[in-house]
Amino acid sequence: MKGTELVYREILYQAMEKKNRVLTQAQIARALNCSLSTVNRAVSNLKRMGAVEIRTRSLHVLDIKKILFYWASLRNLPKDIVYATRVEKPVREIEKLMPEGAIFGAYSAYKFVFDDVPADYSEVYVYGDESLKKRFPPARGPPNLFVLERDKKMKRYGKIVTSANLFVDLWNLRGWYAKEFVKAMEGNLNGILE
Repeated sequence: MKGTELVYREILYQAMEKKNRVLTQAQIARALNCSLSTVNRAVSNLKRMGAVEIRTRSLHVLDIKKILFYWASLRNLPKDIVYATRVEKPVREIEKLMPEGAIFGAYSAYKFVFDDVPADYSEVYVYGDESLKKRFPPARGPPNLFVLERDKKMKRYGKIVTSANLFVDLWNLRGWYAKEFVKAMEGNLNGILE
């Protein structure tokens, strides 16, 4: 994930999950341990489209939906895949076998957050590192386990990706059931996005 994407995730996390729509660029830079120029570059794109308003000492989030869809349009999910393999087990078994430190994304995250699945799914996406190769060794066949690169700050959000990260990842998946998950996710976020 690019540095600007981490900024979008943090802004959306604050606005959507913490209900905090007034931030400072310095606060975001400290939280992510990144430069103010990275935050400024990310925020300037949002300002240009009217999604945020920059005041003297603060940043006001005006349009969560614009930020969310903008990030979704930028995200390059396949680029973040560090490992993919075939695991000859049902997805629920694969999910149970995940080690501490793996952060669920996509379909599994949706299931754990909303205690529901809008469609059956056959792939598991987690954020982790190549150490998952030990637990899930390379195997032949179409991959059904995808390990995405986990950034250093991701653990601070918990064992499941943020709501915004979940939406953006689902938006970028190709499977036929991804569309069903996106539609359901939009319904779940409807009150938040307005």
